[in-house]
Amino acid sequence: MSIADLSGKIPNNVNLKDDKRLLRALESWQPHFIDWWKEMGPEGFQADDVYLRTAVSVDREGWAQFGHVRMPEYRWGIFLADQEPDRVIPFGDNFGKPAWQEVPGEHRNALRRMIVTQGDTEPASVEQQRRLGQTAPSLYDMRNLFQVNVEEGRHLWAMVYLLHSYFGRDGREEAEDLLLRRSGNPDKPRILTTFNDPCEDWLSFFMFTTFTDRDGKFQLHALAESGFDPLSRTCRFMLTEESHHMFVGETGIQRVVKRTCEVMNQVGDDPAKVRAAGAIDLPTVQKYLNMWFTSSVDLFGGEKSSNAASYFADGLKGRFTESKYTDHVCVEGVYEMPVVQEDKLTTEQVPLRIAMNEILRDGYVSDCENTVERWNKVLEREGRSERLYLPNRRFNRRVGEYSGIRFDTAGAVITEHEWTKRRDEWLPNQADLSFVKSQMHQVLEPGKIAAWIAPPLKGINDNPFAFEYVRHHAS
Repeated sequence: MSIADLSGKIPNNVNLKDDKRLLRALESWQPHFIDWWKEMGPEGFQADDVYLRTAVSVDREGWAQFGHVRMPEYRWGIFLADQEPDRVIPFGDNFGKPAWQEVPGEHRNALRRMIVTQGDTEPASVEQQRRLGQTAPSLYDMRNLFQVNVEEGRHLWAMVYLLHSYFGRDGREEAEDLLLRRSGNPDKPRILTTFNDPCEDWLSFFMFTTFTDRDGKFQLHALAESGFDPLSRTCRFMLTEESHHMFVGETGIQRVVKRTCEVMNQVGDDPAKVRAAGAIDLPTVQKYLNMWFTSSVDLFGGEKSSNAASYFADGLKGRFTESKYTDHVCVEGVYEMPVVQEDKLTTEQVPLRIAMNEILRDGYVSDCENTVERWNKVLEREGRSERLYLPNRRFNRRVGEYSGIRFDTAGAVITEHEWTKRRDEWLPNQADLSFVKSQMHQVLEPGKIAAWIAPPLKGINDNPFAFEYVRHHAS
C-alpha cells in the first residue's frame, strides 16, 4: 500500500517531495485555486468551522478524518488508488497489453481532452451551488453541501495533478483555464451544458447530486478502466468520495417526499393545499426530477459517437464494470437503437463501438430507475398510492440523436403544438420555481429543520442530528 505524505502543503501519496519540479508547479497553482475558492466557493461561509471529512490515505478502513475546519484551510490532497502489479489494458484494440504508465504520444490530445472535460465539471458544480448555504434547511444539510463542495475541489486537484504531471506546458495552461471558466458565464462558460444550468434551490441541489453526480459515477467508472494507468488510479479513488454525493441527493429527496406525505395525510392531495401547508407538492417534485434527469442524460453525449468508438478502440475509456462483459474488443457486435424517421420511431442497428455512449447510458438509466423506486418505497410506507417515475431518456433532450425532436415523458414523438400545450405539465414553470425558492429559508439552530423537509434518520459519523455541524460566524 502506498504511504501518504501529510506533512507538506499538498497531502499526497504520489511522492511529490521527490519531484521538485512538479511540486513547485502545483504549489504555484495552489494560490490561484484558493483565490478561485474564495471568489466562487460557498458565499458567506469562508470563516465558518465546518465538520468535514478529509482524505488522508487510500486505505479502505481509514481513508478519511473528521473534524471542524474552515473551508479555505481544508487540506485538498492528491491521492491515487494503489497500483495493480502487471495491470493490462482491459478492452479495445490494445486488449491484454501492459497498461501505460506514461501518455502514449498518439493518444495525447484525446487523453488531455478527456481529463480537461472531467476536471471542468468539478469547479463548475461548486460555482452552481455557491449560494445554497444561505438557504440551507438545517446545519446537517449545510454541512453536507460543503462536504460535496470541498470534495469537488479535491477532484479538481486530482485532474490538475494529471495535467501537470503528464502534459507539460499544455497541461499547465489547461489547469489555469480550469480556474478561469465560470458556470453560466456567457463569455467563458463551463464546457458541458448541464454545468451552466442554474442550481438555485435545495430541491435542485438534491436532484443534481442524485442524477448529475450519478453521471459522474458512470463516467469515472468508465475512465477507471482506462489503459492510461494514472488516470485509472485517480478515478478509482475519486469514486470513494462520489458515493457520498449521491447519498446526499437520494436521501435528500427521500426526506422531501416523506415530509410531503406527512402534510398530504393531514390536508389532502390538493397541491395548492400542500403548498399552503409549507411542503413541496409531488407534481412539483416530479417536474424537478424530469428536468434534472434529462439534463444529466445529455452528459453522456450523442447516441452515435465516433469519438466514443475511438476512445474504446484505443483503450482510453471503457464501459461500466468492463469485467462483466465477455467480448472486450467489440469489433463485430451491433446495438439496436431507436431512431426517428419521418416523425416515427424505428430501430436501427448500430456498430457496437459507435454505441458506447448509449451502452454507458443504459447502465445509468437502470441505476436511476432503482433510485426512483427507493423514493417510491417512501410513498408506500407512508400509505400513499402516488408514485414518482423516471421519464424516457428521449424526453427533453438537448444533445444527441433526440435533440430538436419533441417527445412526451413516455418517449413517444409529439408535435411542437402538443409540446407547447403540455410543457408546464412536465417541467417546472416560473410559478413552480418561484414557489420552491419561496420555501428556502436558512435554519442555523442545531437540531432544527425547515418545514418542507423531514430530518435525517441519523447524523454524520455517529453524531446526532442536533450536533453543531457548522459553527457559523455572522459577519
